[in-house]
Amino acid sequence: MKTPLYIEHMSPAAMMTADELLRLNLPDKRTELVRGVLVVREPAGYRHGAVTMNLAVAINDFARPRKLGRVLAAETGFKLFSNPDTVRAPDVAFIRSDRVPEPPPAGFPPMAPDLAVEVLSPDDRPGAVLEKVGDWLNAGVRLVWVVDPMRSLARVYRTDGTETLLAAGDAFDGEDVLPGFACPLAEVL
Repeated sequence: MKTPLYIEHMSPAAMMTADELLRLNLPDKRTELVRGVLVVREPAGYRHGAVTMNLAVAINDFARPRKLGRVLAAETGFKLFSNPDTVRAPDVAFIRSDRVPEPPPAGFPPMAPDLAVEVLSPDDRPGAVLEKVGDWLNAGVRLVWVVDPMRSLARVYRTDGTETLLAAGDAFDGEDVLPGFACPLAEVL
């Protein structure tokens, strides 16, 4: 997750909607919408991409053969709130099979995934990361994993307010979202 550039000083009339974000074309940028305000970020770096891919593959390799649900790649937007709109895009998302939208929406699904994974970049601000975690949990995400590749740590946030710190020797646990899933943090770093 790269440090975002918030487009400041937008008047209420200039606030953006999820539909406008969907039509926006900013080449080589990653965008989100936070309470109607466009957030623009630079592309993530190499290590971020490698960690994100490793974790997405591990989750998909576990979930797909068991038909547990759908794993979505980095930057898939989810419309979490309306009026003003908030569209967040995790680095990896998982939706349980009983919640996968059918037919697949062309735009941002108006829902939260069951699991949202955020992989930090060196310049991420702690306050911005916690705000994003709060948005995920308030929208109904059951598990949020925040991976810090630089420190070889991860934090697990849950809807009940509990939090767990994982060190390099610990493993991610799918809990009741991905029952039986376990992946050592060291394997994705």
